[in-house]
Amino acid sequence: MSVRLEPITAHNLDTALAIRVRADQEHLVAPVVKSLAEAYVHAEVAWPRLIMDGDRAVGFLMAFLDIHWDDDPQGTDIRSGLWRLNIADGVQGRGYGRFAVDAVAAEIRRRGGSRLYVTWHPGPDGPEGFYRSLGFELTGEVSGGQTVGVLDLG
Repeated sequence: MSVRLEPITAHNLDTALAIRVRADQEHLVAPVVKSLAEAYVHAEVAWPRLIMDGDRAVGFLMAFLDIHWDDDPQGTDIRSGLWRLNIADGVQGRGYGRFAVDAVAAEIRRRGGSRLYVTWHPGPDGPEGFYRSLGFELTGEVSGGQTVGVLDLG
């Protein structure tokens, strides 16, 4: 695999917008266009990237870096993690999701962080099994109706 991340630019914007998950997963993750709109209004914490394998776009990820957790009244709980992960229909199960999580973990470590957070829709059709297989533990928290998991990077 010659997999890498690329920042979203004017040159690859249409490629990023064309990423689609399987039809039965569309209710589990926002489309790339919504993620990029959120990245624009949260530019100080959003880290959107296109996942490339050679010259082929295989997915999209967006991390959040160093945000103050909403449920922390003291404002001392600063978190980083995976905000969105869209692996294209037809290429799932080939290691791109694991690559994406590893890439976000590396960026968080590079910035001095030691924990990677993620949220997911609960239920039998959700991605909990995927995240748990990578070592994410449940925090017991719920954010926006989604389960919160954390991976210790230490």
